[in-house]
Amino acid sequence: MANLKVRITFPEDKIREPIIYNTGKNYKVVTNIRRADVTEKTGWVDLELVGDTDEIERAVEGMKAAGVKVDPIERNIIE
Repeated sequence: MANLKVRITFPEDKIREPIIYNTGKNYKVVTNIRRADVTEKTGWVDLELVGDTDEIERAVEGMKAAGVKVDPIERNIIE
């Protein structure tokens, strides 16, 4: 199993969408919220993704396609 820590930044129009829930549901990854600061207008979440490397990469691309900014906290996926 690999893991990747990312910071997800939500724009105002995406703040109420269940993007983290959908990521865990739609991809074979476990989502673990490590830290967060969310208001009614904006927010960010430090999220750990655990799963196979390919599935983590698919999950990240899926979150980007859903309209949130995804930045790695650590540069490489850790096996």
